[in-house]
Amino acid sequence: MEREPRDRVWILADERIGNIHQCLGVVEALNVPYRTKRLVYNQRARLPNLLLGRTLAHLKKESAAAIAPPWPDIVIAAGRRAAPVARAIKRRSGERAFLVQLMWPGAASADLNLIATPAHDRIRSRPNLLRTVGAPNHITPQRLAAVRETWRERLADVSPPRIAALVGGDTRHHRFTPALARELGRQASDLARKIDGSLMITTSRRTGAAASEALTASVGNRCHIWRGDEEMNPYLAYLALSDILIVTGDSTSMCTEACATGRPVYIFAPNGATAAKHRLLHERLYARGCARPLTAAYADTDPMGWRYQPLNDAETIAREILRRTGL
Repeated sequence: MEREPRDRVWILADERIGNIHQCLGVVEALNVPYRTKRLVYNQRARLPNLLLGRTLAHLKKESAAAIAPPWPDIVIAAGRRAAPVARAIKRRSGERAFLVQLMWPGAASADLNLIATPAHDRIRSRPNLLRTVGAPNHITPQRLAAVRETWRERLADVSPPRIAALVGGDTRHHRFTPALARELGRQASDLARKIDGSLMITTSRRTGAAASEALTASVGNRCHIWRGDEEMNPYLAYLALSDILIVTGDSTSMCTEACATGRPVYIFAPNGATAAKHRLLHERLYARGCARPLTAAYADTDPMGWRYQPLNDAETIAREILRRTGL
């Protein structure tokens, strides 16, 4: 009987879309065939990794059954709960599988071959740690070009120049209040008037109804707002078709995805509205020339006129994987 061919790469994909996008960004930067293994957790997933160890016990039966040989050469996982699955694969493969963990998984991490975390997480240096600027993603010039063609006609009524406002919301320790939403709307509208442009606004599940209503009421007429009531989320289209991006500073992924475009990014992060680690990210993006505070837009003589090398942490991680594995 012929042995089933071994996959080069598996990505472990749970229900968190942000985790999946990070894994996809890295595997696409590697440019190798891969297989996706869907992780569906049971109640044991609430246990800390130190107790879970190298196990599939926190997966539902159907999901655990799919984690079977032939084992891959490389496993790419994101998030705390995926790490015990990756470690179980390494054990079952006779320690041959090379494990790539995106985001710090907490305790029990010494046997992970490469852990990639943003520098602002301030994880202590160790041999298997790679610090990135932000979160890896799959925002590439090729993907943006394809999205641009798909959405060009749909957003034809939004006259250029276009400002995309990517709006997050509440975090564990900070609220995106209606007052903050109104201030964001005012500043975004002022910038639109300065360049005689239009706004494209997308909110998120974290924005909340009250903040969303306050934001909508504070912006002018030349505005396309996505409130989750249309069939397709235009988030990628906003990235592709905007001349300027405004991002709320509460989201590492949105900030770094905006900076993957190479176009001007302005971050809305008033004092006291974001966590300390997010402020560290903002400072690194400012220092790299990828972004500026939104308040700086009014002093810029040409808010659309500056550029930078697009941020691509997925490529940084892929290069380190290649260096360590010789893939």
